[in-house]
Amino acid sequence: MDESNNILRVQDAVYKFSQVNGQRKCGPPDGWNGFPPPKGCEVFIGKLPRDMYENELMPLLAQIGTVYELRLMMDFSGFTRGYAFVTYTNKEDAQKAIEVLDGLRVRSGKKIGAAKSVDNCKLCIGGIPTEKKDDEVYREIIKYTEGVQKVAFPKSLDARKNCGFALIDYRSHKYASMARRVLLGGDVRLFGKKISVNWADPEPDIDEIDLKEASHIFIFINLLVFIYDGIMRFCFLILKVRCS
Repeated sequence: MDESNNILRVQDAVYKFSQVNGQRKCGPPDGWNGFPPPKGCEVFIGKLPRDMYENELMPLLAQIGTVYELRLMMDFSGFTRGYAFVTYTNKEDAQKAIEVLDGLRVRSGKKIGAAKSVDNCKLCIGGIPTEKKDDEVYREIIKYTEGVQKVAFPKSLDARKNCGFALIDYRSHKYASMARRVLLGGDVRLFGKKISVNWADPEPDIDEIDLKEASHIFIFINLLVFIYDGIMRFCFLILKVRCS
């Protein structure tokens, strides 16, 4: 491991590592010219010793298959948060890694855990002004985050307004995770408004999404907003009649 040049050599591969936005990233390997691996190649590793870094993990992971990228989640003290994400170049190696790593003993018999990563690439952002269109939200969100692919709204009961929640699709889980950190970590306001940021439910791998199948929570919220608007308009009408 050459820390002066941020280079890690593992078997016959050379990886560069860096730290940004609370993540210590190692990879992809030098000479990689193709597309990133598809969904299903990322593995979550937990229960790691908090002082276990890529110089220990990468040789272990590389014994299973070719590693495309390792991401260690860091805290402000310089230690890890005890978990990481490793992406292999194919799904077969990722599945093998889960079988090998889950329950594996490292350092004095400490067991680690491994499972398939959710690989969620979508965030749900609340607090969006209801008059905003998807293209306006897109232009606003790319001021703060990278890798945005699409902005969509769950179907609203009022066609003239959005429901106040936007679903933001990112190029990868890495971009979505970094965006979540940025949006939650500082006093970020969209259109001058405070926002809420949560992971959206993962979706099947299909080319198009029927927004009518969006999460039940959005439908419930839309219904509450619709009922509230109706009650307020009715009360205003009664008050107007009485005052006339």
